[in-house]
Amino acid sequence: MEKIKNNYKNSSLEENYIKEKLNPKFISLVKKFDVSKDEIKNNLSSFLDTLEELDNCKNCNNLSECKNKIKGYVYYPDKKESKIIFGYAKCKKLKEYEKLLNEKSGKNDLLNARMKDIDVSDKNRVELIKYLKKFYDNYSISNYQKGIYLHGSFGSGKTFLLAALLNELKEKKKAKFEIVYYPTLLRNLKEDLSIVDSKINYYSNIEILLLDDIGAENVTNWGRDEILGTILQYRMDNHLTTFFTSNLDINELEKHLSITKDNMDMVKARRIIERIKQLTIDIELVSKNRRN
Repeated sequence: MEKIKNNYKNSSLEENYIKEKLNPKFISLVKKFDVSKDEIKNNLSSFLDTLEELDNCKNCNNLSECKNKIKGYVYYPDKKESKIIFGYAKCKKLKEYEKLLNEKSGKNDLLNARMKDIDVSDKNRVELIKYLKKFYDNYSISNYQKGIYLHGSFGSGKTFLLAALLNELKEKKKAKFEIVYYPTLLRNLKEDLSIVDSKINYYSNIEILLLDDIGAENVTNWGRDEILGTILQYRMDNHLTTFFTSNLDINELEKHLSITKDNMDMVKARRIIERIKQLTIDIELVSKNRRN
């Protein structure tokens, strides 16, 4: 596959397209998307990357053997408003693994959350629900909207409310998102440094990202500056919608991020906070503990 790509550098798009039309796998893939011939030609190299990763998946026995660029994910096309956009989709084995984890950890409530399930009788939720409705109505891949830094009392349903919005967007508007429990993300990356680059790449590029329970992690220079800082900087530069939930308000989070086991650094904490402010609007939710 790499040799073919190198040969393509010396050929025209039309010549390359004609060659690939003889490839049954290529034809089968592009037929799934009702787009113009020019759109296919302009994305020819990316289509070839997808075919290569799909071949890797066919020969993969488990996640630890994954040969794709991002372990557990496939570089795959999606049609957005008559255009082809490539991104990373979870492979079958990763979906099965996460389903098992969710069943064990009781996260099915988040997976099944929908906006119709939101309790609208709580007056403390009015501002937030209005924003969620507005965000949903105005959502499109080409219309960037800021996310929310949603903070407030423990168990008030912060994650459920945002999950309901994201699930609705996925079902009705084909949005792609990821909900990440932030303390667990850092712990998993620390335990397996081989996945750090691929995970940063994925979370930096996913269409919508929710970092859940930021402020509950043990702060380290590495986690704050190399992981969180890198992801947020990329998403800010590329106008990618990002949500956060936290039990800390933004000032409390800044103090939390400034203190590590080894030192205190207000400057680096402030850099993270400024990125969060650029990416979100600040909403507080103080309500009854629904986990009871």
